[in-house]
Amino acid sequence: MSNKPKLHAYKAIPKLVSRLRDDLKVNEFVLLFAFNGTGKTRLSVGFKEKGKKGGKEKKDTLYFNAFTEDLFSWDNDLENDTTRVLKLNKASNFFIGFRELALEEKIYKYLERYAAFDFRFDYENWNVTFSQGAKNPLFGKLEDAPEYIRQDHIKISRGEENIFIWCFYLAICELVLDDVERTGPYKWVDYFYIDDPISSLDDNNAIAVASDLCKLLLPKEEEEKKEKKKVRPVKCVISSHHSLFFNVVCNELRNRPHTKYFLYKNGQDGHTLQSTTDTPFFHHVALLAELKKADSTGVINTYHFNALRSILERTATFFGFDSFGKCIHGIEDEVLYTRALNLLSHGKYSVYEPAEMSDDNKALFRRILNAFLDKYQFQLPELFPEVKLQPVPLG
Repeated sequence: MSNKPKLHAYKAIPKLVSRLRDDLKVNEFVLLFAFNGTGKTRLSVGFKEKGKKGGKEKKDTLYFNAFTEDLFSWDNDLENDTTRVLKLNKASNFFIGFRELALEEKIYKYLERYAAFDFRFDYENWNVTFSQGAKNPLFGKLEDAPEYIRQDHIKISRGEENIFIWCFYLAICELVLDDVERTGPYKWVDYFYIDDPISSLDDNNAIAVASDLCKLLLPKEEEEKKEKKKVRPVKCVISSHHSLFFNVVCNELRNRPHTKYFLYKNGQDGHTLQSTTDTPFFHHVALLAELKKADSTGVINTYHFNALRSILERTATFFGFDSFGKCIHGIEDEVLYTRALNLLSHGKYSVYEPAEMSDDNKALFRRILNAFLDKYQFQLPELFPEVKLQPVPLG
């Protein structure tokens, strides 16, 4: 019996949405890993729109994605440069319970794990102000000087803003799960759809965010027994391009009914799902398969060097090498070796503006990639069945 992962091709997002919703009829979670630019945000919007099929007023999905972040916008007080506030879009159903439900305590419970600033809601004007304690420069000189002074109406960083919005979302999710009888303002929610909540976080916070999310979605049985707490069942889709975040989520949810997929673009509007429920998740292996496809088809763009550099860096770190150059084997010529390092080190190429490489650079790319694969013997998934992965002459 073949143990090859299953592949499913979809020509349009609505068909893919139907597949995810069908999966959720028998599973609690659908987990998607996809590189940036694959269409994860459009997929989350398509999933939400599918829930409106019964009419404009019907809805069933509370999502977190790039559009969620757009519900918050800064007024930087350009005239006086003193009173900076984060405005909330009160027209969105995301804030349907904002005025009636005191969210500060719930939000702060999550926020204090990641950040060191305070916030305050202005319910009349639909905005948030931020403050922070700063070390008093007079402390130690005057006996009665407090150690900290308060700075109000501060402008928080983009990363801090993202984590605040994420904690806002978690607080609403908690309200949904606690509303067992479906009597509250979010009684319409049947699904959470969470797309890339950690765009500006470092790896430590990525682990914490993934862990805290799963704790919210999967309350411990002993806690339920102790508090006699019932939780409203809500199905969930989680998608991400961040391999560490995705791995933590997969591990946390491994004992609950779920499906896992790699999500790839297939043509202009199509997508391919590769089931990974019974196979290990290593996003670098999937990326190597992408690079091998470029090698086999001859469609090699400049940004492929960036991807190859990323793989070499990760491999060098794993083996304890002090340079990714030590992962390049089979290039004996010193001139070629130096040129390869220069291309890998200094090329900054955008995946959104692909430019095809020159023939000699293509040959060098193939030489590096195939020498690397010959040395480390990765087991590549057959992500692209239409492509026969055969060696291409190195020119």
